[in-house]
Amino acid sequence: MHDESRRIEERVQRLHDQRIKSAIYAATVPFEVEAWQAPGEPVPFEEAAAASYEPFAMGTPWGPPWGTTWFRMRGQVPAEWAGRRVEAVIDLGFVGDWPGNQAEALVHLTDGTPLKAVNPLNQYVAIANPAQGGETVDYLVEAASNPDILADDFSKVTWLGDKLTAGDKPLYTFRSADIAILDEEVWHLDLDVQVLRELMLELGEHDPRRHEIAHALDRAMDLLDLDDVSGSAAAVREALKPALSRPAHASAHTISGVGHAHIDSAWLWPIRETKRKTSRTFSNVTSLADEYDDFIFACSQAQQYEWVRDHYPKVWARIQESVKNGQWAPVGGMWVESDGNLPGGEAVARQFVHGKRFFIEHFGIETKGVWLPDSFGYNAAYPQLAKLAGNEWFLTQKISWNQTNTFPHHTFWWEGIDGTRIFTHFPPVDTYNARFSGVEMSRAVRNYAEKGGASRSLAPFGWGDGGGGPTREIMERARRLADLEGSAKVVVEHPDAFFAKAREEYPDAPVWVGELYLELHRATYTSQARTKQGNRRSEHLLREAELWATTAALHAPGYTYPYEKLDRLWKTVLLHQFHDILPGSSIAWVHREAEAEYARVARELHALTAEAVSALGAGETRVFNTSPYDRADVVRTADGAPVYVEVPANGSAPLADSAPPQPVTVDGRVLDNGLVRVEVAEDGTLSSVRDLRAGREVLAEPGNLLRLHTDLPNCWDAWDIDKHYKNRYTDLLDASSVTVVEQDPLIGAIRVERSFGKGSTITQTITVRAGSARIDIETDIDWHETEKILKAAFPVDIRASHSSAEIQFGHIQRPTHTNTTWEAARFEVSGHRWVHLGEPGYGVAVINDSTYGHDVSRTVREDGGTTTTVGLSLVRAPRIPDPEADQGRHRFTYALLPGATIDDAVAEGYALNLPLRVADAAGAPAPVVSAVGEGVTVEAVKLADDASGDVVVRLYESRGGRATGTLRTGFPLGGAQVTDLLERPLQDAEVTDGAVALTLRPFQILTLRLRRG
Repeated sequence: MHDESRRIEERVQRLHDQRIKSAIYAATVPFEVEAWQAPGEPVPFEEAAAASYEPFAMGTPWGPPWGTTWFRMRGQVPAEWAGRRVEAVIDLGFVGDWPGNQAEALVHLTDGTPLKAVNPLNQYVAIANPAQGGETVDYLVEAASNPDILADDFSKVTWLGDKLTAGDKPLYTFRSADIAILDEEVWHLDLDVQVLRELMLELGEHDPRRHEIAHALDRAMDLLDLDDVSGSAAAVREALKPALSRPAHASAHTISGVGHAHIDSAWLWPIRETKRKTSRTFSNVTSLADEYDDFIFACSQAQQYEWVRDHYPKVWARIQESVKNGQWAPVGGMWVESDGNLPGGEAVARQFVHGKRFFIEHFGIETKGVWLPDSFGYNAAYPQLAKLAGNEWFLTQKISWNQTNTFPHHTFWWEGIDGTRIFTHFPPVDTYNARFSGVEMSRAVRNYAEKGGASRSLAPFGWGDGGGGPTREIMERARRLADLEGSAKVVVEHPDAFFAKAREEYPDAPVWVGELYLELHRATYTSQARTKQGNRRSEHLLREAELWATTAALHAPGYTYPYEKLDRLWKTVLLHQFHDILPGSSIAWVHREAEAEYARVARELHALTAEAVSALGAGETRVFNTSPYDRADVVRTADGAPVYVEVPANGSAPLADSAPPQPVTVDGRVLDNGLVRVEVAEDGTLSSVRDLRAGREVLAEPGNLLRLHTDLPNCWDAWDIDKHYKNRYTDLLDASSVTVVEQDPLIGAIRVERSFGKGSTITQTITVRAGSARIDIETDIDWHETEKILKAAFPVDIRASHSSAEIQFGHIQRPTHTNTTWEAARFEVSGHRWVHLGEPGYGVAVINDSTYGHDVSRTVREDGGTTTTVGLSLVRAPRIPDPEADQGRHRFTYALLPGATIDDAVAEGYALNLPLRVADAAGAPAPVVSAVGEGVTVEAVKLADDASGDVVVRLYESRGGRATGTLRTGFPLGGAQVTDLLERPLQDAEVTDGAVALTLRPFQILTLRLRRG
């Protein structure tokens, strides 16, 4: 037989693209359209319905950036169309084919009932099936003219990312708004041909099935009447039936399809637009559920459900009905799909608490899995936190974006830092926006790493990122692929069902230990520094407010614990931990609003803490320590005078002078407090840091070396930092002044000022305090660079085989060598409050109050010694998607702690992030709780969420070893229970002599519910 493959393939493609698709709508009549441009921000339906509309012609430009135009569309179904499937078909002037980053609209009835959204890949709204004929159609359409920020694949700077800079030029040209007959036979033929053609092209050249499909298509095309596609469609479909009915091989891979619509809670649009995106997408989804009984949709992010509940009650009612029918599956159990690295441990716990409670309260469903497809890496505390929240499985997708190494598993057990394991799946289809194309089906089978051990994977299907969700075309593809020779089999089912089957099939799946590090998007640890600082400050202010509110509730008659305010503030912080807000990868509008929200949160939390402290009564001036460790530190009185104080953990003490171990001396550019001696060079670097207790020099080279690197990644400017950034840099060694600014027995400080680049300035105050080995470097930057990253380097004289960086409820060790590609790929990593370097007998910590990104490297000197360097990433200057990212003022502090153990790093990390508070109060209430035992660290103290008056304490083992100890209370203890994160009892805790006995494994998290006696 002659090879006719090329002729057939080209013939099928042309007939499909040019003749079949164009015949899907058999006849059309235009709507009469009127328009009203809403002034400013979006308005409620009622306001739009009462507005004055003007005639609007097709082909007219509309829609300024971020504007809202309401269209009134009126028309009548022709009487002769009775019995046909009739739809409204609307083309707003869509650009490209991505639903989420351009014009979108929600179609309403005139009574305000949302019907369905329209976007580039979902332009129809069903009118009647069958239509009676003569039916009047009257819609109000809310159209959003969101700009296409993704234009040119992020290669060009755009000012469209903020309504303040976007201008008012119309973005779109309205193409058409019609009432149309859907020719269902042609529509089904279109899908038959698509599925077979795509399968054919993915099969091997020598696979008989490929050629069988080709000739079946060729014979079927002979039956297509080019002058009457509609009339011949049934015959063509009949000819294709044998090719579509051949069953899949018995050993064919099975793909569990789960409907999905990934909606970024903010990204290339502001939060206010996400609220509308949820209504549009969820309207589409509930409409599809009405049409397809076998459709199942998985949806995460309780925050988005709450937006719909509050703003679109009719859509909310449809969601509730779909949940009851089993077609809508709440998943994930988190308030939002947060970043996987940057939120603090308690914040991750609250993501689960608030998310799972929402689904339990509103649907009676406790979600079983963590649904995080798109976060930029996942910390190694997740397995334990997920299990403590009652989860059984974990799903992610983003690791498929690895730049260097291919992750070796798709179904595996993920083991966290404490030893907890959770069953985890990483879909080999390599997308959370699947549409069951031939390419995707082939890729899923080809990629699947568990061949021979397991035979099934999961594929989230539906358009996403900006929403859109599944379409009827995708559902039809799934039906055709349910059992088709040459393809994997598709079954649409609940993700819980997939995970149950996958675990049963593969109980001895391989184990991955430690973090799931994404070898890409490493700059998300640093970009938009003020957003990250706002998160860090908010997390610690929440801890402070909860602790002192609990103290006041226990000891101040008449004080009422602020449950509702704390709940609202926590949810605000949790929302802004979404994986495109906190990482710094959103448009300018998002980060502008985030900074404003963090400022408001800070004001409210400071007020709540002040209120709680004031409730303890007016009296002497006291110092309040929110840290879980005893403190001996220097604070300032109201007139700025330094005072040395000693304050117990979670408690308070009078503001009274205590004698420090040794005073601070300042001699020229040398600071000395008997623990450390710091020499500042003329160029402003630290020329020497001498640990006087250990009798050793800490630095191998000048420390606090500020290095300005060129930083232009290959792609994704705000997301990525590529290894070549290291090759071009300038050391900032021209200090304009080095000045002693404080010389007191309790504090010595030297200020270094610099200017550089495009008018940027840095002022750093290097401070040594009595009684502390910590050297603080308070930093004030006025930043005006572009495509640069600023790092601060600390080269220490330590041969460290690994670095230890704090993560949620513990720390992770990473090798300092680059023996393999896995280590080499970790050239930029994340950590929370501290990074520790150590060799047997000695260690050093670098501590911070708001930075996350850092690198650790080492070299061997000519004298044989090893220099291990920590480089803190301070600030960046990407231009896409926010042209002014990080521009302006930044104020933060980082510190060097010589002679530090892990315990010291933990304690000083809390201390730097939880400054002592000076306030008036009466009496000296005992700390709510006091923990005794090495490595036992209290993370949160609060009242129970059920308003029972019980006290809830969350603590963990922080050293990475076993811990025993006790937890004593500052109130009569009536009993104690170990609970899960949602404060539900697991077992009774052991209480002896009025204290809770503690036994913790390495990095174990323990939540205790304490009943007052």
